[in-house]
Amino acid sequence: GGRQEPNTRAPMIELYEGLSARSQNRWPSLNFDVGAVNQLASKMFVAGFYYKTFMWPAKFWEKIYEPIIRMAAGLGAASKEADPDKYEKAYAHCDLLVVGSGPAGLMAALAAARSGVRVVLADEGMALGGSLLWENEEIGGTSGLDWARGIVAELASLPNVTLMPRTTVFGWYDGNIFGAVERVNDHVAEPSPYEPRQRYWRIIAKKAVLAAGAEERPIAFGGNDIPGVMTASAMRHYANRFAVAAGKSVVIFANNDSAYRTARDLKALGVHVDVIIDSRADAKAESGGVPVLRGRQISDVTGGKSVTGIELTDHTRISCDAVAMSGGWSPVVNLACHRGAKPQWDERIAAFVPPQTGKAFEMIGAAAGHMLLSECLADGARSGTVKGKAPAIPKCRDEAFAISPLWWVKESHGKAFKIGRAH
Repeated sequence: GGRQEPNTRAPMIELYEGLSARSQNRWPSLNFDVGAVNQLASKMFVAGFYYKTFMWPAKFWEKIYEPIIRMAAGLGAASKEADPDKYEKAYAHCDLLVVGSGPAGLMAALAAARSGVRVVLADEGMALGGSLLWENEEIGGTSGLDWARGIVAELASLPNVTLMPRTTVFGWYDGNIFGAVERVNDHVAEPSPYEPRQRYWRIIAKKAVLAAGAEERPIAFGGNDIPGVMTASAMRHYANRFAVAAGKSVVIFANNDSAYRTARDLKALGVHVDVIIDSRADAKAESGGVPVLRGRQISDVTGGKSVTGIELTDHTRISCDAVAMSGGWSPVVNLACHRGAKPQWDERIAAFVPPQTGKAFEMIGAAAGHMLLSECLADGARSGTVKGKAPAIPKCRDEAFAISPLWWVKESHGKAFKIGRAH
């Protein structure tokens, strides 16, 4: 009805009783999509080709060409019924706004909260904890997940702390004012008549820290969009947090150390990992007993609706039903660049890091390009100490990080999806 919402990202939607979901950008069904025939001529369908191709007769554009192109573009359809829900706006004032609740964000919020200042901790996830919800970390002699739960419980008990899960901070404006959207009732079939569905916040902060972490990059090679090919961190996330195996026989392709975590975690959970294919000839990361092919690359993935195997650049073929790829990590710099400052290239991690924005808005943890857990905790303790003495940094187990850039496999034959050039 009126609550229909197109273009939603499936992994970001909470499941609830009464949810009705369907795919889009396919006809007549996802299992049999007539539009897939366009892949046969994909080399001719470059970006924007239709602006030059469908110019005549002019009267065909509005009635024939445009409707077909829009349907193929997968834009979805908005409801024509009135929206039955309510929305509201609110203001919040704080001494410290923490954006992101991973290890750096939690440590920053804890340091500030214990000093008695007003703290707002916002995270777009349904649960606070960031990567600690699914990474196998060790902090303070306990698991990262238990440590995070303990910190969140302490923060929730303090009157000077406001916890805001399901809240996306989307804008940074003059006066250190931040815009945020809180999804108050998006996770229920029908909101309470006394509550809004969403709430728009203007948060005025004396100081803010960005602890939004980093996002894993894919590698461009033939067939990297076939169902069953995903980033290594996503596969690890599904396994550790939700007990979901992406496949029965997994191949991992990487140019950095972090993907080895996926191999070890999947193996520990009983998922068969065939091999790690590392583009670096000198890779030294611990594989947990999984075979490693160093200095090799995947050229193409075979399969259609699912993965059936891979082919290496030396024409070696390996059967599998899932591929985990990791092309490195990019700090989430978007908010730091909102007012015109440009990110800076860091050769050490082969990624852009956020610009210096002054003491009123500071980047910490992985969002600042610091890839070790100990660095994230130290960043949080330092930046969150608005007054008084910084809290002791708990001991943790660091995972080494090293990377040798690989953006695309030149020997690929199939269609490969990229996310843009590095420079």
